[in-house]
Amino acid sequence: MFLNRLSSFSLFSQSPAGSSLGQEAWARLLANRAAVAGMILLAATAVLVLLGPLATPHAPSDLDFDRIWQSPTLESRHWFGTDSLGRDLFARSLQGGRISLLVGLVATLVSLLIGVAYGAIAGYAGGRVDAVMMRAVDILYALPFLFFVILLMVAFGRHLVLIFVAIGAVNWLDMARIVRGQTLSLKRKEFVEAARLSGAGTGRILLAYVLPNLLGVVAIYATLTVPQVIMIESLLSFLGLGVQAPDTSWGSLVQEGAQEMEQAPWLLFFPAAMLAFTLLAFNFVGDGLRDALDPKDR
Repeated sequence: MFLNRLSSFSLFSQSPAGSSLGQEAWARLLANRAAVAGMILLAATAVLVLLGPLATPHAPSDLDFDRIWQSPTLESRHWFGTDSLGRDLFARSLQGGRISLLVGLVATLVSLLIGVAYGAIAGYAGGRVDAVMMRAVDILYALPFLFFVILLMVAFGRHLVLIFVAIGAVNWLDMARIVRGQTLSLKRKEFVEAARLSGAGTGRILLAYVLPNLLGVVAIYATLTVPQVIMIESLLSFLGLGVQAPDTSWGSLVQEGAQEMEQAPWLLFFPAAMLAFTLLAFNFVGDGLRDALDPKDR
């Protein structure tokens, strides 16, 4: 469904005189209440995870064996309670939020770089080159996604940077297919034909004429990919294959909370709530951005 929606996206729709496509898209985005609420929530989450540690006296790794499994309280400033080692859950949730958001953004950037380059080259080259490149994509699609990620992490280790690369390196297939379809359409446009007849090379045409007209599709896909990547990292962490101690992520915290929910249900509730609201916010922004850039699809 997502591929079908993006396949109808077009940057060549006409806009009324006196307003640019960008201004119209921004106005439509601001008129979408869900998208605005999502942007506000994402901004608040980013500020909280970055500046929140300044508001709490507890560090994520501080141990307090006198306050094991303490419920949320304002007196001791353990606002989210403590875990089985007396560590402050609020401080750990902020640390987990920084890592989860970083994984989502960096892995999405990796997948975009690979997918956009691969799809643009395949679509513009066409013919046998396109056929061979897309058959390779089909083969990778047939492989179990999580198995491929786990295989890469087992082969190269579970360092935080390798988690970025492993998730991003196998999450580019959708972007490659989307960009390839858009490039097939763009290369038949008059301005691309004019550039080709003027003597512009393939690299210049792709960089100066094709890729700028793909920015809308890329922006939509990016906002919808970040929550997907965060969910993948959370699942890997839940399975014990993601972020390793002493670092943590929302997925790791949810996994720990699920094991201790009978004694301390707040250990599951707060990280899961932060994760869920962040994912919802990204999806609201992505849906709003898609509607703003392609109003015919609303």
